[in-house]
Amino acid sequence: MALELARALAATERDDNLHVARLLLLLRAQSGDRRKPLDGLTKLAKLDFLLRYPNSLERALVAEGRERDEAKIDDFERTTIESKMIRFRYGPWDHRYRRWVALMVAKGLAAVWVKGKTVNIALTDEGVSAADQLLTSSAMKPVFGRAALISRHFGSKSGTALKSFVYETFPELTDMKWGEEILV
Repeated sequence: MALELARALAATERDDNLHVARLLLLLRAQSGDRRKPLDGLTKLAKLDFLLRYPNSLERALVAEGRERDEAKIDDFERTTIESKMIRFRYGPWDHRYRRWVALMVAKGLAAVWVKGKTVNIALTDEGVSAADQLLTSSAMKPVFGRAALISRHFGSKSGTALKSFVYETFPELTDMKWGEEILV
């Protein structure tokens, strides 16, 4: 039973749809009704780091002088396999963001353009509709609530400022090896 559960969880982690859904909600929270584009893959990765790993969101809120309870994390979320962070090549953020953004573009859910050296990402009408459809699921409402919280407290920072903030708040990330679990 335990091995079957581990395999099921690993398959879920490899399922692009799960990640695309989370990113749709993050982009929806970040853009609001004005549909403002998110400026940069770096920024997307850093904001998603806080969304994907709620234990780290709490720590980030405290570092910003906020209450950790604002994250509204259920007890079961603290110990799930999804809450375990892994050190990837560029920090705790996954190397698959370009893939996930490309999938959103291919499905007509997002538009991408480059301005200067910055990749801008914005939801299309279909992307907004898909994000709003996800919000009809009770399982996705807490994710969107956290995405909105992240947008309010961290969304106005640049990707570079977010990167600096993460490394200041989580200094242990700099000495870790790729694939190593990040303990929060």
